[in-house]
Amino acid sequence: MALKQISSNKCFEGYQKVFEHDSSELKCKIRFGIYLPPKAETSKCPVVYWLSGLTCTEQNFITKAAFHQAAAEHGLIVVAPDTSPRGCNIDGEEDSWDFGTGAGFYVNATEDPWKTNYRMYSYVVEELPQLINGNFPTDPDRISIFGHSMGGHGALICALKNPGKYKTVSAFAPICNPIQCPWGQKAFSGYLGSDATKWEAYDATYLVKTYSGSQLDILIDQGKDDQFLSAGQLLPDNFIAACTERKIPVVFRLQEGYDHSYFFITTFINDHIKHHAKYLNA
Repeated sequence: MALKQISSNKCFEGYQKVFEHDSSELKCKIRFGIYLPPKAETSKCPVVYWLSGLTCTEQNFITKAAFHQAAAEHGLIVVAPDTSPRGCNIDGEEDSWDFGTGAGFYVNATEDPWKTNYRMYSYVVEELPQLINGNFPTDPDRISIFGHSMGGHGALICALKNPGKYKTVSAFAPICNPIQCPWGQKAFSGYLGSDATKWEAYDATYLVKTYSGSQLDILIDQGKDDQFLSAGQLLPDNFIAACTERKIPVVFRLQEGYDHSYFFITTFINDHIKHHAKYLNA
């Protein structure tokens, strides 16, 4: 599959690049950012996938998160895809910020007119890793995943639905129980239809209740002053309770004074990189 390089910038002796390609899952062109640490010039490296939140593109994380120095030091390739298909000419795809463009929610849509293009789950779990492993010096047996908000939801469900695929998972302010919050209800009803039982396949709180795979140590950071926490969009308590019941290890850190922004992410990103490096033996 042909990759078109959009940009390349030297950063901490490695390179932050952006590529575009034609996606077979999404039936459109899509971009991803990839940071290649200096170690990638001489050996294969583990890969960490980052999933961004509502309204984001591949640019938000690579320009705002300040992860490059830690990734370079630990020898981690970091991949950050876009958050949805774009330019699919679907009626209504540009109508709202929390549904359609920039809001793929990391599900495979089953409803018209979304089901042809809105297949971000399969893109992230299957197509993108195959593309990365086929074109870059990766160790395909050492991958992990993390994300923010909608992307935190995406990271959790990808790890929980694919036992053993990801060595670990972490999240910043994830949407933990989308079936129970307005963002999730809007997205799931549009992409997956009115039968709420079908939504459970993409809800981390439900998935953790039946998880029986290899041990998955989960790290979650949540800002205590996050406006979306107080608005009932994130619901981490529901997820923590389900993890506790199933004896699944989760470190949940409620960070005093922090909100939902990238200032919050930048503050704690090094902790997350170290968390992933530990489980990836990097």
